[in-house]
Order: sequence, then structure tokens, then C-alpha cells
Amino acid sequence: MKTPARALPGADERLRATPLSAGRTCVLLKGFDVSETSTTPLLDRIAEPADLRALDAADLRQLADELRRDLIEQISRTGGHLGAGLGVVELTVALHSVFDTPRDRLIWDVSHQAYPHKILTGRRERMKTIRQEGGLSGFAKRAESEYDPFGAGHSSTSISAGLGMAVARDLSKGTNNVIAVIGDGAMSAGMAYEAMNNAGALNARLIVILNDNDMSIAPPTGAMSAYLARLVSGKTYRSLRDRAKSLTKHLPAPIREGARRTEEYTRAFFTGGTLFEELGFYYVGPIDGHDLDHLLPVLKNVRDAGAGPILVHVVTKKGKGYEPAENSADKYHGVSKFDVITGAQAKSKANAPSYTGVFADSLIREAEEDDKIVAVNAAMPSGTGLDKFGARFPDRSFDVGIAEQHAVTFCAGLAAEGYRPFAAIYSTFLQRGYDQVVHDVAIQHLPVRFAIDRAGFVGADGPTHAGSFDVGFLAQLPGMVVMAASDEAELKHMVRTAAAYDESPIAFRYPRGNGVGVDMPERGEILAIGKGRMVKEGTKVAILSFGTRLADALIAARELDGFGLSTSVADARFAKPLDTELVARLAREHEVLVTIEEGAVGGFGSQVLQFLAMNGLLDAGLKIRPMAMPDRFIDHASPDAMIREAGLDAKAIVDTVFRALGKEAKRQLQA
Repeated sequence: MKTPARALPGADERLRATPLSAGRTCVLLKGFDVSETSTTPLLDRIAEPADLRALDAADLRQLADELRRDLIEQISRTGGHLGAGLGVVELTVALHSVFDTPRDRLIWDVSHQAYPHKILTGRRERMKTIRQEGGLSGFAKRAESEYDPFGAGHSSTSISAGLGMAVARDLSKGTNNVIAVIGDGAMSAGMAYEAMNNAGALNARLIVILNDNDMSIAPPTGAMSAYLARLVSGKTYRSLRDRAKSLTKHLPAPIREGARRTEEYTRAFFTGGTLFEELGFYYVGPIDGHDLDHLLPVLKNVRDAGAGPILVHVVTKKGKGYEPAENSADKYHGVSKFDVITGAQAKSKANAPSYTGVFADSLIREAEEDDKIVAVNAAMPSGTGLDKFGARFPDRSFDVGIAEQHAVTFCAGLAAEGYRPFAAIYSTFLQRGYDQVVHDVAIQHLPVRFAIDRAGFVGADGPTHAGSFDVGFLAQLPGMVVMAASDEAELKHMVRTAAAYDESPIAFRYPRGNGVGVDMPERGEILAIGKGRMVKEGTKVAILSFGTRLADALIAARELDGFGLSTSVADARFAKPLDTELVARLAREHEVLVTIEEGAVGGFGSQVLQFLAMNGLLDAGLKIRPMAMPDRFIDHASPDAMIREAGLDAKAIVDTVFRALGKEAKRQLQA
């Protein structure tokens, strides 16, 4: 069980407010002030890590201070991931100082914490563009820099990727180092342990840095901990250890095994790490991740070590050096633009509730009526809104960590015992549990409810977090019910429908952001399974929308009406089972049928085409045009810009209709 990390040695409390000559107050960050007159003389000299390695070791503390200030100032103007990056400033400086990047491969797990790395690797001037259209990615990205050897966005991949690179190096007779930096949150995912187990079995030369930035697995104990870390990572200790191993080879097996375990557990008693030793890693730590005097000698020892995987346990503080982020790590993990002095984040004025909030409130309402409803999330309680559910029903809310596979099968077990589990998982993360959705849920017809947040484009988080594929990979499963909410009221209906449905698994998807501002019922209605709704009646063109493209479908319909093309609009509600009666009616009574969805090819439109083709409804000359995401990944931008680029906005719908009617149609109608 994790225990709270103790105060780190040398961690000062110099954050305070001090008056400036202009009459303002300015927060002091580790002894330097953030003001218009601030300078970064050392950081200004760093165009690439080679420049950093040319500095004296005595200058690295100042460089880290300047880097921390620069990060805060940069992200205050753009927004982005802040807390994780602040926590690894010293670690980033130390890694680039000790290792020969990019020849040595440095992999950041998830890469929320890679902003300081970006600043030190030639991207400082472009930080003002981060997470903006055409700008830097918020994650590590191979196409962006040679210093990003492996892209990231989802967690717990770094050790697997690093092991692959290490083995490739060995096959090529290379000598470079491979370093994977993984946060302790990412260590809750099974993939990390699968990779470590494989690395231990291969005895590959791989360095893993465990950035323990929340609850320390084994808290550092000041100078003695630092001394032991230097001792056990050094050549002398490792040489003596290897010599002792050679000697014990000639002893009887029971004595040899006893000697091995004595050495292992004696070291573990002082330093922790027995679990990692059992996986085949040589464990070093824990050490203070903010003390360069501790970090540098340990990393040098590890760099110069021989064969075999090594894990260095580094304890850091998320948000380190900026008081608002230290005091509220969750709120400063990802931030909007903020005032450096007060820490206050800019908030957009919403004229409608967020979809996530509507889901949470609706689920609470249903759980008040049904004590069999339970809620499960995978390390995203606030992102999914289940923090609110957990506050109301603490005994019925479960955060399983970054473990989507486990989350799905955990819900299957709950459903098998008569409970009604809601698995609230972002679309992009549900991909990680697909095998369990198939084998543990769908094949057994277990009524797990999948609440799929962040469906469709997500803006600044880009393609790694876009909810593109869930409709396709769920709708192909026999017995699966798949819904999509066209607005916030529809989402309420779908939560209640899922709560009442016990026949088979059921899923409903909804986007990031706020609703469209419709009137909200006090409680959702139970929808008829597999039945859509007509929203607008017409005679010439039909637009069948699945999900939140409905608003643009209605805008396009009004424009088409203006051209004399009477247009129907329907909200499908269900991709599976499909409302075949509604689809057949639209196909028979209109010349053009357009389907539209904010998902990849192979989803809702494919279900419609399959039905029409198998029932002879394409034979009468119907012009059908399915609109879906293009067959490529779309880079980060505002959601509206991504929709435009994907060709899924109202203008694109109108253009699609006229292309279906032929080149002369629009000219004739305008005439």
C-alpha cells in the first residue's frame, strides 16, 4: 500500500508575495520573481541539449529555476498541461545533462510532463503555439523533433517501447542508452508490468525512471536515502555484488539462493523496491527528484552500469515551485490561460451545461432510485464527472486506476451478480479494453453500460485523444446497443434508458464540451430501443444524423430549403439496432439521403448502407452519401476547425447534397 511521501530534503518554502517597484505583487518561485524584468540568461543560451551539457554542474540549479519560470510564463498565456511538467524540471535538466540525447533515446510516458523537455530541445520559441492549430503538440511526437523518439498520449507504453528500442540497439550492435520515464499513476496499468517482466527475462540494458509524484511507494529518508542510492548504483557496489555472485555459484543451491535473497532483501529493507527486483530490475532509490546533487551522481552511475535493466525511483512533487499548482495538483494538471500572480484560470462563459456534467447529474438521479447502479472509472473521476457521483455514493463508485481492461471485466463481474454497472471511459481509452468488451461482456450478454465521453473531435488534445472508432468497434458486436446523444437533453434520456435496460450491453456516446442550450427535463425518458426521431419533414433531401452533428444538419437543411430543396432531418439516436423503418422511409421518399456522424468510416453510415443494400433499397436510384471522418488522423486545433477540416460542418453537408444532385443542380436552382 502506498504511503504519503515525506517532505523532500532541501525542499524550501520560499513561495511568497513580495511588492514590486511598480506597486504590484509578484509570486516568488524558488527564489526568483516572475515579472516583466525577469531574465533567463542561462536558458537563453540553450538551443539544444548539447548546450546544456557544456554548462558547469554548478549552473544547473539556476538553469532549472529559469526553466521552471519560463514554463509557468509560457503556459499562463496558452494553457496546457502544467503540474506534471513543473514536477520534472530538475529531472529533465539532469537527464539531458547526463545522457547524450538524441543518440540516447529518452521516452516520456503519456508525455504530459514533456513541456520542459520541449523547451530544452529547440522548441522554446514555438511554445506559444502549443496545442493550437498548426503549433506544437501537447504530447511527445516523432514528427516534431528528433528528441522525441516515441510518440505518446496514452499511458503506460514507455517501458514496452523502450524495451523494443533497447533490443533493436543490441541487434544492431549499438551502444546508446534507452531511458523510459514513467509516472507512478501509469504504473497502475498492467502493460507496464508486462514490459518489465519481459525486460527482466531478457536482461536487456534498459533504464526506467519511476517518477513517483503522488503517493510515494517508499518515501525517501533524507541524506541516508541519497547516500544509499549513490552507493547501490555505483560501480564499486555492483562490482562487489557481481563478484559475490560468481563466488556463490560454487556453493550448494540452498546456500546460493539464501545468499541471493539476503543481499536482495537487505538492500530492499533500506531502499524499497522488492517488487521491481522480483521482475528482474536492479532497483535504485528512492531519491529526491528535485535535488540535483542527488540526481546527477545516481544517473551517471546508472548510465555507466553494465548489462541488465535498472529502475531508478525518483520522488517529485507535482506542480513543484508554483504555489497554486502545489496546493491543487488536480486543477493545475491541465489549465486554461491563467494569471501567474494569482493563479486564477480564465473560464469561458457557458450558456449550457457540459455533457460530462449532465451525465453525472443524470446518473446520480437514477442511482437515487436504484441501489443496484454502480459507477466505474479508470483514473478519470473528475474527467468523467464521477467525482460527483462518488461524493454522493462513495460505496458505489470505483476508480480502478489506469486499467481499462480491468475496468471492463470488473463491470462484467458486477453485472453477472445483478448490479447495473456504468463504465464511464473516454472513447479513446475504451480502445484499450476492447478485447474485454468482446469476450467478457458481449459474448456473455452481460448488461454493462458504457458511458463514452469525448466522442468525436476533442480539440487541443489532438488525434491521440479523439473519439473516432467506438461506433465502429462496438456496433459490429452481436447484441450490443449503441446510442449517440444529439444534445444534452437526449443524453439525459440515454442515461435513463441505459439504467433501465438489462437485456444486453448498451453504450451511449457524447462529446467533450457544453451542450447546445436546449430545454432540460427534470428526469430523462426511457427511449424505445432502436427507434430514432424525425426532427424536420421535407420531400427532396433527407439528412440522417447520428450524434451531435444534428445541429449542423438543421442549419444545412434551412439553407437547402432556401434553394428550393425541401429537406428532412432525422436524429437516428441508435446505430445498433438501427431504426430500419425510419431509414427505409427516408430512402423511399427522398431523392438524396445523407448520413452524417462524428466518427470514422465503418460506423453508423456503414450500418445504414448494409441495411439498404441487403433490402434492395439502393436499386431505385437513391443517391446516398455517407459523411464520416476522413481516413487520416487530424492534428490538434479547435473542435470547430477540426470539424471543418474533416468536412462535417453545415457547409460540407450542403456541398455533399449538390454533388449528389450533379454539377448543374445548384446553377439551375440559383437561376
